[in-house]
Amino acid sequence: MHVEHLLGDASLGLRLLWAEDALMRREISGVTVTDLEDPARFVRPGEVVLSGLVWWSPDGGSGKAERFVSALKDAGAAALLAGEETHGSVPDDLVEACVRHRVPVAGVPAHIMFRSITDTVYLRQWGGLSRHHALPENTRVRLSRLLAQEAGPDAVLAAAFAHLGGTAAYVFTASGRTVAATAGAAAVPAREAVALVADGSGVTASVDTAGVSAYERRLLYLPDPDGAPPSMLHEVAAALARCQEAGARRPSAGSRAADELGALLAAPGEREDAAVEAALRRCGLPETGPYRAIVADAAIRPPEVPQPGVGEVLPAEGALAEVAAHLVEAGGPAEAESAGGTGEGEGEGASAVAVAVGRLPDGCAFAVLAGGVADGWADEAWQLVADCAPGVVLHGGMGVPAAEPEGLGGALAQARYALTSARSTAPGASRLIDAGSLTTLDSLLTGVPADVRAAYSHRVLGPLLESDRPGIAALLSTLETFLACDGSWARTAQELHLHVNTVHYRMERVERLTGRDLSRLRDRLDLWAALMCR
Repeated sequence: MHVEHLLGDASLGLRLLWAEDALMRREISGVTVTDLEDPARFVRPGEVVLSGLVWWSPDGGSGKAERFVSALKDAGAAALLAGEETHGSVPDDLVEACVRHRVPVAGVPAHIMFRSITDTVYLRQWGGLSRHHALPENTRVRLSRLLAQEAGPDAVLAAAFAHLGGTAAYVFTASGRTVAATAGAAAVPAREAVALVADGSGVTASVDTAGVSAYERRLLYLPDPDGAPPSMLHEVAAALARCQEAGARRPSAGSRAADELGALLAAPGEREDAAVEAALRRCGLPETGPYRAIVADAAIRPPEVPQPGVGEVLPAEGALAEVAAHLVEAGGPAEAESAGGTGEGEGEGASAVAVAVGRLPDGCAFAVLAGGVADGWADEAWQLVADCAPGVVLHGGMGVPAAEPEGLGGALAQARYALTSARSTAPGASRLIDAGSLTTLDSLLTGVPADVRAAYSHRVLGPLLESDRPGIAALLSTLETFLACDGSWARTAQELHLHVNTVHYRMERVERLTGRDLSRLRDRLDLWAALMCR
């Protein structure tokens, strides 16, 4: 259906206010009804936009009209149909803005319901009243029964689209993980799924579930824009939201068991192997490794604070559970089930990677994964999940693999150390650091808490940190260059454009002020570490 077909429908009585012939021949992809002053997020290319103009007012009208129409133009809207009931007519400011941005505009008489226009478009697009209506009654009844039985999203999606034959449909998380798909739908890699949804070439409906974080948000996606009418998609999305809400409301024994496992592993001192093995069993994890431990925290950085530092600390379990779910899916088929709060019975096969996600006593989210993790996939999954909430800094640390349960306490300690390193090296960016990557002295020191680093630096360097004294500042600079030149007097003199005797004199003063002997490797390492700890 083209714009000219809609505007030429005599039964609607639309009043054309401005258009060009080329724009009139543009194909209509759908209809969006909105009274938001900035509707760009909800308008897809080729859609006709219906607005009652509630957002417009005479004061500042031209500015509001300009912003509204500019948003439509940027979103690729096919035309604007403006209701005349609110203001008695379509404001001139709005028409003029449409002319400037070359967006066809028509008035909708007060007696014409917007529903009549959407019906006209979708009846023409989908070819009949039976398909235009939302779900058939028997499908609706089937979905109600499934939801009452606490069925998973795979069953809900299959039942919702059964009457449409081979229509491909997916439920994606915001990070691109496939939660459910109709039979025969091709597998979609996570990064590709994110790109497809962002591209807007298919049809997407948000699964608006109450109480979930941005990391757990879900989307219903159809690759074929003509695969089903939007009214049906919204009803299916609502059923999927109820499915997710029911899962969130159910008490999770797995989550409680995961918290208990975390408390056991984080406790100081020796742990009995039998106690760890029992805790793993309660989480549904195998008693043999390999295991990986991951910890995470999330924080909002106030935009008015430019220097490193974070604002309100947020629960990170949702983010870590989504990362863990990506890693579970990447593990491949196996006999063991996913466990500990990430599974919903989703998918037909179990996974080679099982996982428990919970919270440590200090509030950090943690996960224990049993099974192999593909090289590099943890970083990939971390970034996909972090991108779901751009305003949140998501830090994480991962321990090296532990072969047996008795090594899990150490693996968790390594993960927490790596988390501190992530906070230190990337305070304003989301990052996951593997403890196995801390292979140099400077990288190792990033995991030492900031106040400990500061205390060590102050104790070792002492008077050399009095940078307000020019002579002392020169000594510190010379020390840095001397150590960077591997203790070579000649190279240090060359780098600083000094005489070698001057370098010797300054290093002697450094030795007196710090009590260190620069001829000894151990003392040089102490000073080098102190410099890095600043």
